[in-house]
Amino acid sequence: MALNPFFLQGSANEQYLLQDLINEHLKTYGIEVYYIPRKVLGQDNIIREIEASKFDDNFAIEAYLENFDGYAPGSDIMTKFGINLQNEVTLVLSKERFEEFIQPFMAEVDDTQMLIDSRPREGDLVYFPLGERLFEVKRVEHEQPFYQLGTNYTYKLQCELFQYEGEDIDTSIEVIDDEVKEIGYITTLTLVGQGTTAELRIDNFGRTGTLQKIVLTNDGAGYTRVPTVSISTSPALLPNSTAEAVAITTVKNGVHSVDRILITNPGFGYTVPPTVTITSIANTAPGGQGVYGTGAAATSVIAANTGIASIRVINGGSNYYNTPIISFGSSTGATQPVVEPVIVDGVITSLLFQNTGSGYSFAPPYLISRTGADGTLSNTNYQYNEEVVGQASSVTAKVRDWNYNTGVLKVGINSGTFYVGEEIVGSASSARWKVASYNDYDETSPYDQNEEFETEGLSIVDFSEDNPFGDF
Repeated sequence: MALNPFFLQGSANEQYLLQDLINEHLKTYGIEVYYIPRKVLGQDNIIREIEASKFDDNFAIEAYLENFDGYAPGSDIMTKFGINLQNEVTLVLSKERFEEFIQPFMAEVDDTQMLIDSRPREGDLVYFPLGERLFEVKRVEHEQPFYQLGTNYTYKLQCELFQYEGEDIDTSIEVIDDEVKEIGYITTLTLVGQGTTAELRIDNFGRTGTLQKIVLTNDGAGYTRVPTVSISTSPALLPNSTAEAVAITTVKNGVHSVDRILITNPGFGYTVPPTVTITSIANTAPGGQGVYGTGAAATSVIAANTGIASIRVINGGSNYYNTPIISFGSSTGATQPVVEPVIVDGVITSLLFQNTGSGYSFAPPYLISRTGADGTLSNTNYQYNEEVVGQASSVTAKVRDWNYNTGVLKVGINSGTFYVGEEIVGSASSARWKVASYNDYDETSPYDQNEEFETEGLSIVDFSEDNPFGDF
C-alpha cells in the first residue's frame, strides 16, 4: 500500500511543525527546571575519571515530568552502607529548545571543561523545584520517540537524587546554593582574629624569704593521675605566707612521670628552704591497689633577697591560641622571673612560676609577646569558593560559607585536617584568621545513619555464635 500522498513523511516543514507542537506541549504541561551543566576541573589521564568539577551556570528551561505517581518505585534501596535514597525522576526536554538556548553557551566554554556540548550530558545537574532537590543526570535517551518523520525532537533525562561529594557549586541562584551549603559541609571552623593584650599587676615584690623555685630531683614513674604537692609551713604564720605549688605530668616512651613543679603562691617569711612533699593519689577503683605513681622528689630554693611574691592578671586579653612569652625588665644583680601563663579559651587566667626571680627593689616592667602570628591577623572577609590554606598544616579547602560576626567558616574539598591555633589564609581575599576549634564531622548528613543501622542490625543478625550465612 502506498504512503499517504498528502504527507511527505519527513519533509523539513513537517518536522518543524511537529517540533513546534512538542515545544507548545512542554510549555503547557511541563514545569520549569534549572539545567546546571558540569564543568570539569580535573580528570584522570588513565581511566578518564572526573576528579574535580564545578557547577557555576544555570539555565531555566521547561521540562515534562513523566513520573505521575511520585518518584520511581523501588528507587530507595538498602545497602550495607545504609539506605540509598535515589528518588529517580524522568524529565523530557525539547531538543530544539536545548540546542538553541543552552548549547551555544556550553560551546563557548573551554573544551577541556565540557566533555560533550551538543546534548545534555550524564553528570549534569537539574534542580527540581517541586521537591526543592538537585538531581544528577544518569542517562540521556535521545532516540525516543524513535525517528518520527525521520528525526528526533526530545531528550529524555533519567535522573537520580544528587549526592554531594565536595563539588564547587555556585549557580547564583540562592535557593540552590543555600541547599548545597546545608548538605555539603565537610568542616566547620570557629575562627578568631587579632586579640587584645593581657594586663598584669605585680602586687608584692618587697617581701623576703619567698620561694624562688622548686627543683625536681626525681621524676618518678606511674603517675597516671596528677599528684598533690605540699610545702612546709612558713615561719611567718600569716595569711598566704605558706607557699603552694602544682605538679605537671608528662608521658615519655610510655612512662608517666612528673615533668616539673610550678609555684602558684611563692609565700614569704622563709628563713631556710621549705620541704617539698609529693603525694600520690590513692587508687580507689574497684579492685585497685596502691597509688598512681611513686618515686618523685623535689627540693626548694628561696630568694636571697626580695623576689616577686604575687603577679595578678587584671585583664586576661583574648585570642591567645599560641602560648605568649612574658618577659620582665632587668635590674642590677636581679634574677628575672620565669612564668607560664594558664590559658582558657584564648584568655590568660593566671600565671604559674618556674622562677620568681630575686634582687628586685621595685616592681619591674613586663612585656607580653604573642608568638606565631597572633598579633598580625587581618580581620577581612573570606570570599565564597576561594581556596584557603592552613599555614601550619598546609591543608587546602574551598570556602562554602563565612559569618564574620560569629567567626564560623564552613569549608569543603579538604585536603587534610586543620590544626587548632594555625592561621587560615584566603588565597583571593588574603583574610587571615586563627583556628580556635573545628568539627569535621557532619552530624546532620542524611547519608550518615550507618552507625544507627549497625547498632540496630546487631539485634537482628547475631554473628557471635555462628555465621547465619553458612561456613565454607
